[in-house]
Amino acid sequence: MSTLITTPFSATSTAAEVLAEVDLSGRRAVVTGASSGIGVETARALASAGAQVTITVRDLDAGARVAADITASTGNDHVTVAPLDLAQPASVAAFVNGWQGPLHILVNNAGVMAAPETRTSQGWELQFATNHLGHFALTTGLRPALAAAGGARVVSVSSSAHLRSDVVFDDIHFLARPYEPWSAYGQSKTANVLFAVEATRRWADDGIAVNALMPGGIRTKLQRHVTDAELERLRAQSTAAAGGGGGGISWKTPEQGASTSALLAASPLVDGVSGRYFEDCNEAGPNQPGTRTGVADYALDPRSAALLWDVSLATLAG
Repeated sequence: MSTLITTPFSATSTAAEVLAEVDLSGRRAVVTGASSGIGVETARALASAGAQVTITVRDLDAGARVAADITASTGNDHVTVAPLDLAQPASVAAFVNGWQGPLHILVNNAGVMAAPETRTSQGWELQFATNHLGHFALTTGLRPALAAAGGARVVSVSSSAHLRSDVVFDDIHFLARPYEPWSAYGQSKTANVLFAVEATRRWADDGIAVNALMPGGIRTKLQRHVTDAELERLRAQSTAAAGGGGGGISWKTPEQGASTSALLAASPLVDGVSGRYFEDCNEAGPNQPGTRTGVADYALDPRSAALLWDVSLATLAG
C-alpha cells in the first residue's frame, strides 16, 4: 500500500482551522444536506475562505435561515440555496440541468441514517437511494462542470458504519433478506467509498479528485431515527471493542466533524490526492479486527467499485 497521507490536523481540529490560510476567491462550491449538522459548518468554512457556496436542501425555509446565518458570520454574501431531494431522480436532474458554469468543489454530505424500512417510488431502499444513488446521479451529472473547473474536488462523506456491511450486490434493496437499518446504512456508506475509488480511475484525465471520509461521531439531525438508548448502546459497544480504554466513540462538535470534509474540499495539503479514505484529517489505514477505525478492504476493492458503478448506472436507467 502507498504511504498514508498525514497532515498537522487531528480529531480536535475544526473546519475553520483547516482552511484558515486558504483563499477560495473565485471558486464555486456545492454542499448537499447543508441545512443542519456538519453540512452547515462545511459550507461556513468554505464561505469563510471566500468561495461562492450553494447549499442544497429539501426544506428551503431552513436553507434560507442557514444561508443568512453563514453570510452574517462570514461576511460572504455569495451563499445561495437550491432545492434537492436526493431520493428523487427528477429533483437531482433538475439541479444538474440548472447548473451553469464550472464547479470547483462538490461535497456530498447529505445522508439518512438507520431509517425504518422505507422505499422510494422506484422501490429502492431509502438509505441506498439517498446516500449513494442520489449522489452518484448528482456527481456524474455534474462531471462536465467539474471537469471545466480544472483541479476540481469531490468529497464523499462516508462513515465508520461502512465496517458493518459490504455492498450486498445480490440483494442491495432488501427484497429477499430481512431489512436491518444499520446494515442498510453500512452498505450505503461502503458505496460512498467505492464511488471515490472508481471515479478516481474514470476521471483522472479530467483532473477531478474524489475522496471519501469518516467525519467522526457528531450529535446531529442525522441521528433522528436513532434513540438515545441505541446511541448509548453503540457507544458502549465501541468502547468495549477498543479495550475499554476510552478509544470508543467520542463526540465531536459539528465544527470538528466538518474538518475532514473541509480538508478534502480545499486544503493544498491534499493536492493531487484521490481515491482514498480519511478520518480525523488524515488518511486512514486498514481496519483492524475488533476496532471501529480504519477502512475495510472491501471498500477500496477496485472490482467492487467498477461493479457498483455499472449497477448504479443500470438502476438509474430503470
